Amino acid sequence: MRLTQTLTRAVLVRPDATATIDGDRVRTWRQVHDRVRRLSGALRGLGVKAGDRVAVLANNCDAYYEAYFAILWSGACIVPLNTRLAPAETRFQLQDAGASVLFFGEEFAAVAAELKPQLAQIGAWIGMDGPGEPADHAFEALIAGAEPADEIEREAEDLAGIFYTGGTTGLPKGVMLTHRSLTAMAVNLTMSLKVDETIVNLHSAPMFHLADIGTFMATMVGGTHVFVRRLDENVMLDLIERWGITHIFTVPAIIDRLARHPRAAVARKLKILGYGGAPMPMGTYDVARAAFPEVDFVQGFGMTEMGAHTFLEAKHHRPGADPEKMKSVGQPAYGYEIKVVDPEGNEVPRRTLGEIIGRGDNMMIGYWNRPEETARALRGGWMWSGDAGFMDEEGFVYITDRLKDMIVSGGENVYSIEVENVVSRHPAVVECAVIGVPDDKWGERVHAVVVLKPGEALELGALAAHCRASIAGYKTPRSLEVLEAPLPRSAAGKVLKTELRAPWWEGRERKV
Repeated sequence: MRLTQTLTRAVLVRPDATATIDGDRVRTWRQVHDRVRRLSGALRGLGVKAGDRVAVLANNCDAYYEAYFAILWSGACIVPLNTRLAPAETRFQLQDAGASVLFFGEEFAAVAAELKPQLAQIGAWIGMDGPGEPADHAFEALIAGAEPADEIEREAEDLAGIFYTGGTTGLPKGVMLTHRSLTAMAVNLTMSLKVDETIVNLHSAPMFHLADIGTFMATMVGGTHVFVRRLDENVMLDLIERWGITHIFTVPAIIDRLARHPRAAVARKLKILGYGGAPMPMGTYDVARAAFPEVDFVQGFGMTEMGAHTFLEAKHHRPGADPEKMKSVGQPAYGYEIKVVDPEGNEVPRRTLGEIIGRGDNMMIGYWNRPEETARALRGGWMWSGDAGFMDEEGFVYITDRLKDMIVSGGENVYSIEVENVVSRHPAVVECAVIGVPDDKWGERVHAVVVLKPGEALELGALAAHCRASIAGYKTPRSLEVLEAPLPRSAAGKVLKTELRAPWWEGRERKV
């Protein structure tokens, strides 16, 4: 199956239903389909051929959605660019992918202007919000001046997108995902969530990231997409109220802000609050469950290389459910496999710690132009995740930590997620992260970084006493850092522990 089939089905079965909403602009599936075909015709007029890489640097908007499908309609490969990168990092990804065309939003005109003289390989710079420097072409003018083009059909195994990883441990890697990979994710989530044409999906995760799962899933069922460029809890609540949003997929930090907002009751109209990308601290979940008693929560676990691989259903979040299951990321989703293995790849017994590996049609085919790194990640047909964890007797997967985030203190392994679950439940704490920092006696010590509620204070002794009531002494934080600003996070909402650790480990070698 190719991704564009989701669009052709939507226009076939719901041509006059609402497809996209961006501000006051509302378009039907018939209109979106026509615009995609015209934009595809324009791209071909600019020289785009099947297999070419076309990049997009923009915030979430309906034009991004149309560009996404027009690129695929042209038989080309999309390269969605992280909007939070420095110009030099963006330049690296454009050069690495060999992009020949760049779409950019008005917020990134200055970045495009800086990069244009440095990137002769890019033959067309398309301004998504109108003409003017540094755009060679305006998005709407291209659509208006082109005839609708027939699709250049691709095969399931053809490359659909190159999605760059964060590059926290070196240069970013371009994850190659095929039409099969991305449609597998969409089909699987459609089945797992049991969504239909009534879905009104808010694009609350950045569209350059696979966390924005609704791009293809909501299209597949002919639902409605709602876009917004600037996303915060106030904007989200306004959109929920105005457009009857039914589904939001985001990160725990955003759910926490919604739950603590004075207008939180507005979000009780939601059907589904999905989360992933980062663990949900139990303190955060307690607040959200109380704020949204009628909303169903679901969780997905995956990575760019192997998206949405497990699923924790709504029934496991409801009152009366086994609280232990809430600590898991769920069971392998339909058609996917997961094992927990030792370093040699041998499956370990249930509830034994090891590395989580998986396989399925959602898996990447490799890293763009990086055969050695591909060989390390894809071994024996399995994707090695880098996550440490275990599986229980019912196939529920528990992630204890990223292997690189595991703390080794006095010869004992401490998993930061376990400690964070306890720290997050301290009444003074809004958000927290637990990292390993150098210690002359223990090698590493458990260090808590917290952001507190306004007017609150917290001393290490009080935090340690709170933690010792729930976890062993060696897991209890031995040092405490209170931040005035929010924790640093990636565009996907993950806490950037590499940044938090960096000042402590400068000039030292960390063994984990």
